[in-house]
Amino acid sequence: MERKQSVWVVDDEPNGFEVIELLLRREGHHLTYFNSGKEILSRLESSLPDVILLDVMMPEIDGIETCRRIKANSNWKPIPIIIVTALDSKEDLARSLSAGADDFLTKPVNGVELRSRVRSMLRIKQQYDALQASVNLRRDLSKLVVKDVRQPMSTVLLGSHLLLQSNLEAKDRERAEMVYAAGLEIDSIIKGLLRLAKMESGKLVLNLVEIDLNELAEVVVENFQAIANSKQIQFISKLPEQGRWLSIDAELFHRLLDNLITDAIQSSPQNSRITLEINYPETSESVKKATIRVTDEGVGINRDLQQSIFTQYESGSLISGTSQIGLSLAFCKMVAEAHGGTITIEDNQPQGTVVTVEI
Repeated sequence: MERKQSVWVVDDEPNGFEVIELLLRREGHHLTYFNSGKEILSRLESSLPDVILLDVMMPEIDGIETCRRIKANSNWKPIPIIIVTALDSKEDLARSLSAGADDFLTKPVNGVELRSRVRSMLRIKQQYDALQASVNLRRDLSKLVVKDVRQPMSTVLLGSHLLLQSNLEAKDRERAEMVYAAGLEIDSIIKGLLRLAKMESGKLVLNLVEIDLNELAEVVVENFQAIANSKQIQFISKLPEQGRWLSIDAELFHRLLDNLITDAIQSSPQNSRITLEINYPETSESVKKATIRVTDEGVGINRDLQQSIFTQYESGSLISGTSQIGLSLAFCKMVAEAHGGTITIEDNQPQGTVVTVEI
């Protein structure tokens, strides 16, 4: 049996609900009445509707403020809200839209217009739910693949490690070491993806340790120096003479720096420069602990993509023949936010990209 679509009506006047109920009677929706913004905000903690019809003029919390609070919550934001008001002015429309309302109706409500707008919002909600289900399915499949790969990867690591313990010829030992090193890198990536899944689900517990951020950055720079040299890219590190000990998850931040520099190298042409810069606030009173900035001289990222690139699976062409799937930057964003920080992207002048992480 198909589920009835739920429509919540919020109005401090009971006869307002009676009018809506009468006009929507034949639509077959499941209607629920609330007499205040405070009541619906409380109810949203336990269940979510498909559409909300929200009256503006209410005591305590008016409809516009109620709408603003609903849209400020990431779990409630997708719910379409139709503001219903007896006030008919462009100012009220502007205030409603600024608060996040998806549509607008004036009283007295016209039945044809009401039904049409509710149907439209329900279609939008259905499309959103279908898209979200598709994204969740793809994410779940990705997690299953990562978990399935982990066991055979452990076998590769164990086998190559045992080979290294045996009496191998110099050439064979070199090959075994290459396999073992590559296996460790793949295993690290798998662990990073599993931690990313935990961050998404809110189950990740940061392993905070006191670490000198300068020393961590120097290790990362050294790891990438040979790759940069092979592409004839000048790798510049600008680190303060005096480092600073910060309480961070060292493994996650190592991966964050790896991802930022890998992306910079991939997007950079030959004979260009990449700069890794770290700055610390001058006073201990500052909320900001450190600023990490990676600058390249590639073709840059399209302005329209500079925000969406932090979303998983978002793609965009950085340079000819190279695609950026956004997974690494999604990981960086989650790591920064898990540490109470932010990550932003802007254009480098005259050419390239600047990625800034503040923690």
